[in-house]
This record gives sequence, C-alpha cells and structure tokens, in this order.
Amino acid sequence: MTRYIFITGGVVSSLGKGIAAASLGAILEARGLKVTMLKLDPYINVDPGTMSPFQHGEVFVTEDGAETDLDLGHYERFVRIKTGKKNNFTTGQVYEEVIRKERRGDYLGGTVQVIPHITNQIKQKIREGAEGADIALVEIGGTVGDIESLPFLEAIRQMGVEEGRENALYMHLTLVPYIAAAGELKTKPTQHSVKELRSIGIQPDVLLCRSEKLLPESERRKIALFTNVEEKAVISAVDLDNIYKIPL
Repeated sequence: MTRYIFITGGVVSSLGKGIAAASLGAILEARGLKVTMLKLDPYINVDPGTMSPFQHGEVFVTEDGAETDLDLGHYERFVRIKTGKKNNFTTGQVYEEVIRKERRGDYLGGTVQVIPHITNQIKQKIREGAEGADIALVEIGGTVGDIESLPFLEAIRQMGVEEGRENALYMHLTLVPYIAAAGELKTKPTQHSVKELRSIGIQPDVLLCRSEKLLPESERRKIALFTNVEEKAVISAVDLDNIYKIPL
C-alpha cells in the first residue's frame, strides 16, 4: 500500500518546495523505500510547454515526451526515478478531463461541481501517479492562500481521511525571515501560514522553516506551541551554497 507525503508552501513563493521534496525523497530512497514524486500545478495552462521561461523557468521534457514543470528535473537528479506525464498535472488538465467526461455523459446529467467532481479527478490522478510506490511525495505548487490552489488542498485533505492518518503526512514549508536591524528571526509569518492551512482542514505534521540562520531552540518551541506541531517536527532549513548538501 502506498503512503503519501503532501508538501505545501506558505508565506512566499519560490521557497524551494521542489528541492525540499527531492531531498526528502533521496533520504527515503536511501532507507530502501521505493519512492515516486508528483508535482501538482494550480495554473490553468494545460502544461508549461507554451509558457514563458522568464515567468515559470525551464520546461523539463520527460522520457515519454511530456512537457512538465522544472521540479521534475530536480526529482530525477536527486532520486533514482524516471518521471513521466503522470508525475505532473495542472488545473487545466484536470478541468479538460472533467469537461470531456461531462460531454460524454459520464455524470448522468448531474451538476458538475468543484467538489466532488474536480477534487475526485485530482485524487484519481494522484493515485494513478503513485501506483506501485512505497512512498509518494506530492508537491502542491503555489502558496497556501492562493485561490487557484484551493481544489488541490481540498483534494489532499480528503485523501488524508480516505487513506487513514497512518498513511498520509502533511509537510509545510515556510519562511522565517531574519530582520537584520533587530537581529531577530520572526516566526509570525509561519504562524499565520499554518493558521491559513488549518482553516481549510489541514493540520501539518512537519514544518520545514526556511531561514538565513539556524532556528534557536526557543524559536522552535514557540513555533511548535502556536502551530500545534510537535517540537521535534519543527525543522530548521538553513540557506546553503549547494543544493546537494540539503539531504545531508
């Protein structure tokens, strides 16, 4: 049975969810587990093939010819897997498939809605992409609070219930900014980001806190207290000069 790790991000974009997910995948693979990785992109484009690389970065072309998000390149460099079209899908693809089903009459004349039809399609695609793996790491693109991300977050919330809490884990990546003038790390953005996530029914199990400096124990305790996360699960992710040092 496949177990799932869902990775979300908060506070700001471009925090490095893809690298964090790939690093975790490398660690799990080193433990002898069969790992697969999925990237879910909330934009309405069908794929990034026609998107400007100045807006979204490079397009990673998989072995089966799919034009996908650049994070799949990180996955392949960190984890011994070959990704394909099932490892990356977008809001555009999900809606396209649901509309095609509606035109075929698959919904028997029912009203097609975001919940349950869109969320069910997202869950189906996650399970198809995760098939055969011990652990599936599922990265949700964008930032918690974005309107575009809501159907994906609702889908992974439902999966946590359906798969059972022993088979699903939520990891949230946040920013803990360092204010040089005050000489302090500020935890308030992380607290608000987790509050936003909890407001839609997801309680993170692990917090990965990106910062310029190592989080002191006092700040880790504070974050744990205000976010309802165990202190040992509040992890300091300090900036490094080489991404391949991250799993170490």
